[in-house]
Amino acid sequence: MEKAKLSVIQLFALMFIFEMGTALVVSYGTNAGKDAWLSILLAMCGGIVLFYIFYFLFYQYPNLLFTGYIRETFGEYIGWIVGLLYCLHFIYICGRNVRELGDLLVSSTLPETPLLAINLTLVLVMCYVIHLGIEVVGRTAEVFIVVLFLLGAAGNFFVLVSGDVDFHQIRPFLEHGWKPIFTTAFPHLLIFPFGEMIAFTMLLPYLNRPQLAKRAWLGAVISIGLILSWMFVLNTSVLGIDVMQRSVFPTLTAVGKVNLFDFIERLDAIVVFTLLITVFFKASIYLYAAVIGIADLFKLNNYRKILFPIGTIVIFLSLAMASSFTEQGEEGFLNHYLSIALLIVVPMLMLVVSIIRNHFKKKTN
Repeated sequence: MEKAKLSVIQLFALMFIFEMGTALVVSYGTNAGKDAWLSILLAMCGGIVLFYIFYFLFYQYPNLLFTGYIRETFGEYIGWIVGLLYCLHFIYICGRNVRELGDLLVSSTLPETPLLAINLTLVLVMCYVIHLGIEVVGRTAEVFIVVLFLLGAAGNFFVLVSGDVDFHQIRPFLEHGWKPIFTTAFPHLLIFPFGEMIAFTMLLPYLNRPQLAKRAWLGAVISIGLILSWMFVLNTSVLGIDVMQRSVFPTLTAVGKVNLFDFIERLDAIVVFTLLITVFFKASIYLYAAVIGIADLFKLNNYRKILFPIGTIVIFLSLAMASSFTEQGEEGFLNHYLSIALLIVVPMLMLVVSIIRNHFKKKTN
């Protein structure tokens, strides 16, 4: 671990931006039809339950990284292998996020720019900021969360006054009953983005006031759940559920329809800039979690020695994982089951093992 401290405001800013990630832009929860907004709220409740699992484990080992208390829970050898799986998972998801941003930029604003140039530039900047330390990442997030709030307020205002919004398009309520709502919320929406917060178990030991971790984490989960639910309602009211289900980037399409007085238009740049900020921080946190996790597992004194080699792997993954965005979505479906195991099953198993171990310790004492 590096000698660094994060304030609770910096932790909240990182969590908020991380949760926003690509979920704000990509097609999200449309399997539930017009009721996807309710699926998001249910998944948010599941995300709160997951938080208490992560927090309980952190409370048992407040000075260890997640890779550290995996080994304390499962034993040195099995725990080391499971910890390495988490680090590889973080690297893979980092590559996916970089690829998704590259695809959006190529398809919307930079059609003549090679994907390699975009991904290479993004990862190099990520590596540079992480090389400076997690405190620098936290202070940068404090600035950019304000920028995100301003961009979000401006985007929502222009869409609402554009005349394209028809809230009747989200009716009727419970059109297909509760089943698609629950099956969409659990486990799909629970994993993405709420389960992905497991990456922050690698950052909690840096918090200068650990007792406030609960406030920052719950605040981020609840605020993002409400924002994503609202954005689905707004996008559906503009586009209709049929277009929502066919669109790859529905938020980009909805904001791109704004045309006020034939003067205020092409506001899709707001969405692109928002995604650039959120993906930069989300991918950076994944990369940082992977690097310090590997340094912890291999007992390296300085994570910076492996930062650029792992960054090179991220660039290669972002280019090689799929030939198109559609193929990437199909390939991500296979990763879905691994995510269920790593983000839900393993933490619950760790919780059970910790409770049983604490019970026997009390009996022995």
